[in-house]
Amino acid sequence: MPSDGRRARGERRRAELIAATLRVVARDGAAGVTHRSVAREAGTPTSLATYYFATLDDLLVAALTEVGRDYERILRAALDSGADPLTGLARLLADSGTEAGRGRALAERELSTLAARRPALRGLAHGWRALVAEIARTRTDDPHAATALIATADGLCASILLDDEPPDPERLRAVLERALGAPPPRPDA
Repeated sequence: MPSDGRRARGERRRAELIAATLRVVARDGAAGVTHRSVAREAGTPTSLATYYFATLDDLLVAALTEVGRDYERILRAALDSGADPLTGLARLLADSGTEAGRGRALAERELSTLAARRPALRGLAHGWRALVAEIARTRTDDPHAATALIATADGLCASILLDDEPPDPERLRAVLERALGAPPPRPDA
């Protein structure tokens, strides 16, 4: 029993450090991540951060994994719900414009950019994109349309982070639909 309590505390501390890393990345960018800055954000000693994450790459991999798992969970639920998964993707993107979702979206964007430079992070950065491609395959067998949907989702996320106005999920869904090759809605319809 005592080891289970220690394990649970260790998992909780690790999760707190990952959450602190995401806050640092959202606020200061990936370049702002150090063991010291993460520990300060988490309210723990620096030694605790280095105990759980020996290198900065370990810390960044854990943070990107956390964000990726969140996005993958949401997209998997959209795919498995029986509802329109494109609407689920539009809602996920729209959430990037909310106070709650903005930090994670900024962190994901920062960490994905960092993954372009650090091979250890690349596989993690592709996880949610694979699910976007799966969403595309619910509508089409065209691999170019799937690529267009992934690129459009990436571009919309960046655009949402740059805008001051909250995004309209219906508008986002229409843009995603166009990426798949659907004709634009008629103005009189």
